[in-house]
Amino acid sequence: DQIFEEYINGNTNGGSVKSDNFFVNLFNKFKYVFIDTKGYALLGKGLGVTLGISFAAALLGIVLGFLVALMKLTEVRKKKKTFLSHVANVYIDILRGTPVMVQLLIIYMVIFQNKLGIVAILTFGINSGAYVAENIRAGILAVDPGQMEGGRSLGFTYRQTMRYIILPQAIKNILPALGNEMITLVKETSIVGYVAIADLTKASDFIISRTYETFLPLIAIALIYYIIVKIMTKALQYMERRLRQSDNR
Repeated sequence: DQIFEEYINGNTNGGSVKSDNFFVNLFNKFKYVFIDTKGYALLGKGLGVTLGISFAAALLGIVLGFLVALMKLTEVRKKKKTFLSHVANVYIDILRGTPVMVQLLIIYMVIFQNKLGIVAILTFGINSGAYVAENIRAGILAVDPGQMEGGRSLGFTYRQTMRYIILPQAIKNILPALGNEMITLVKETSIVGYVAIADLTKASDFIISRTYETFLPLIAIALIYYIIVKIMTKALQYMERRLRQSDNR
């Protein structure tokens, strides 16, 4: 509390005008950090970068996760280890066993040194794909095996049974876990500033270096991330309710 009071009362290097009024000082700090020095513009651009990377990486992660899950499930279908299942296991084991920060630096420094956007999207998409694959695999295996047998007895091929019978049921099972993975992905993108990508967190660093104020910029990006996650959570809950309603019909 004492540190906060000192900050608000102007005992920092900021450009706000000192006053005896707590709220006047807070407003002056806010105006100096976000308006006078155009901090709002930096946050806006950073937010766009964060959302763009998150959206593209999420799509890549879902596609990769779906393919890897099907590759791993070949061992269930064949009732033995297959080449595809070995590849899927190695992919999942490596991506889940190493920090995403290390993966980001490897892809940036070794593979794509000058294409920052591609580096971030590939890193988080590939990393997310390993977790999504396990979620999808678990969701498919959670469907009653009799569903597959019933589909095949009706004359459907394996692909047709998966497409029309198994996957629609599996999606309902994996939706909460998949939604949580997407929320985690958005928050994980906050490390892309380490490779000079001007995302939301990096924008706060720019503001801090320009204004020598730390409290308000960090609180601002924390609130922005919180709002993003809250919106995603509400959207996920809405989708779950709609799926439950369809089950009750």
